[in-house]
Amino acid sequence: MVPVKMINFPQKIAGELYGPLMLVFTLVAILLHGMKTSDTIIREGTLMGTAIGTCFGYWLGVSSFIYFLAYLCNAQITMVQMLSLLGYGLFGHCITLLVTYNIHFHSLFYIFWLVVGGLSTLRMVAVLVSRTVGHTQRLILCGTLAALHMLFLLYLHFAYHKVVEGILDTLEGPNMPPFQRVARDIPVVSNAVLNTTAKANALTL
Repeated sequence: MVPVKMINFPQKIAGELYGPLMLVFTLVAILLHGMKTSDTIIREGTLMGTAIGTCFGYWLGVSSFIYFLAYLCNAQITMVQMLSLLGYGLFGHCITLLVTYNIHFHSLFYIFWLVVGGLSTLRMVAVLVSRTVGHTQRLILCGTLAALHMLFLLYLHFAYHKVVEGILDTLEGPNMPPFQRVARDIPVVSNAVLNTTAKANALTL
C-alpha cells in the first residue's frame, strides 16, 4: 500500500497470482458478510454466485482492459503482472469494506476510501508510471485505472446491496419468502400399532 516514488526505472511486480486470488476470495467473503448483516433476504446459492461474479468479473475484466490500454500506450507490463498488480490493489478495498460494514458511519467510509483506497490505488499508479513512457500515455493509463479502482469501491459500499436485491426480485419475485428448511411430515401411527409394539417389547424383556 506504500507508493514508491521511483519512476525512472520499471518497478518490480510480483509474477504470481496466489496472493491476488486469495484477496479476491477475501473480498467475496467480506461482501457476503456485509449482505448478511444488512436487511437483504438471503436465498440459497444466489448470494454466493453474485459476489463471486462481481469480484472475479472486476478483477479479470479491468485487468484485461488496462492491459489493452497498456499495449496501446507501449507500457512494459504483461497480463500476469497486470492481474497480480490489480489483485494486490484490492487489499485496500478489503480493509475499507471490512471496517465500514461493521461500523456504519459514512464519514468513516470516506476517510478510509481516500486514505486506504487511495494509497492502494497510488501504489498501482506508481508502478504503471514507472513502466510507461510519455506524459499523455501515463495520464490516460493511470487516470483510467485510478478512476475504475476508486469507483468500484464506491459501488461496493453504496450500490452493490441494492443491485443484488434488484436481481433477486427480478429472478424470484419480490414476495418470495427466504429459503428455509422444512421438516418432513411424519405419518401418524395408530394407537393399536403402538400398543402392539409395547406388548411385544414387554414380552421380549
